[in-house]
Amino acid sequence: MSLNIFTDLRIDKRILVVAELSANHNHDFDRAVRTIKAMKKAGADAVKLQTYTPDTITIDCDNEYFQIKEGLWKGKTLYELYQEAYTPWGWQPKLKKIAEDLGLICFSSAFDKTAVDFLENMNVPAYKVASFEITDIPLIEYIASKGKPIIISIGIATLADIEEAVNACKRMDNEQIALLKCTSAYPAPIEDANLLTIPNMRETFGTVVGLSDHTLGSSAAIASVALGAKIIEKHFILDRNIGGPDSAFSIETDEFKYMVKSIREVEKALGLVTYNLTEKQKKSREFSRSLFVVKDIKKGEVFTEENVRSIRPGFGLHTRYFKEIFKKKATKDIKKGTPLSWDLIS
Repeated sequence: MSLNIFTDLRIDKRILVVAELSANHNHDFDRAVRTIKAMKKAGADAVKLQTYTPDTITIDCDNEYFQIKEGLWKGKTLYELYQEAYTPWGWQPKLKKIAEDLGLICFSSAFDKTAVDFLENMNVPAYKVASFEITDIPLIEYIASKGKPIIISIGIATLADIEEAVNACKRMDNEQIALLKCTSAYPAPIEDANLLTIPNMRETFGTVVGLSDHTLGSSAAIASVALGAKIIEKHFILDRNIGGPDSAFSIETDEFKYMVKSIREVEKALGLVTYNLTEKQKKSREFSRSLFVVKDIKKGEVFTEENVRSIRPGFGLHTRYFKEIFKKKATKDIKKGTPLSWDLIS
């Protein structure tokens, strides 16, 4: 699948680095704004929001099915977690304008149809489907029906789940699909990243691929670029000390800046498939091996391994002629250090 389907997200030009705001505003609008400004300074291309309320994503119920029993959020109900983590909808058009005025792309994860309708009114350029929504086929179909790029994390998905989600998009005549490798653990152990899945995803599903990274640090994100990731998503926080539901697996400004710098370096290093030499490489070929006279030779004297060698630099005959010249004679006196050439050989 050609990357030009994602022209609006600029990944036809380069890797898209997405900074995830998530809950890292701690319900402080000014902090959300400062965070977006810091994302820009750190080199992000885009900011991603999350569009839900506790009531659109779950119900207020504390029976065993709704209790979080392990991990960062142990002891909370789902409703309590999302009440703490959601981004007020009234902020989102304002945050989008602030981001776009800074030159950032702004889009969001939609968690139900009302969120999609709200985001359509905001005219977002793309939609994200979070890992845990990959099994919500009606939601994916509704998002896909809007005809915009749809980026799907596969953090809790089986191969069959991914196939069903991709097919749901295609049923709605939307093939602008990106799949992000993701490990839905918070934080995710680096040994569970399994980045080699990324090129296989591209081959299997024919989509744009990337990484939604919950590991600590930036090693996984940087490495994924070398494996073909075109979108990198990472949670961003001004300072982990402010706390919050996602602070433990978010990275701060300097860490994000380092990650972006490294991604851009890898991106440059990947370049193109080419065997053509640059001008500097052509110049360096002067120091390759070639045939040189290494002892003074008299006219009529026979060339041998004693008076001709393959050495640096590369101004003499190609070394492929090394055996061919033996027992042939010099056409004139030749001084040590002379590059061998055919006019010197009879």
